[in-house]
Amino acid sequence: MQRYLLDTNHLSPIVTLDHPIRERIIHQVQSQDIFGVPVPALAEMLFGIETLPRRNQNLREWSRFSTIFTYYAIGRIDAEFAVDLRIQLQRRGRQLAIMDAMIAAIALRYGMTLLTTDGDFDPIPNLKRENWL
Repeated sequence: MQRYLLDTNHLSPIVTLDHPIRERIIHQVQSQDIFGVPVPALAEMLFGIETLPRRNQNLREWSRFSTIFTYYAIGRIDAEFAVDLRIQLQRRGRQLAIMDAMIAAIALRYGMTLLTTDGDFDPIPNLKRENWL
């Protein structure tokens, strides 16, 4: 059993019929893998859905699949860790957006593999990442 955390770029395709990531997540859930969604990525994805012409279809699809995920809110410990992570990276000349720092903090805290296409996560030590796109 694997534990994955979805960045927005891996969460958004779940509402697109026949998208390879959607199919893979469905298959992996049937294989007992666990998928988590950080609340900041959820907010970003839902905002994106609201701005698209296929809004109603996407919201229906999201409603169908939203129950297969575990959701991770940002608590005090995660916020403090995200700030420490940003400061460490900044001292090494690397920038990391606060939302990405919070997502990384959750993945590291819970020992999850982050599914992302975002190269900004590359310099984060001990962060397991995969790109399914």
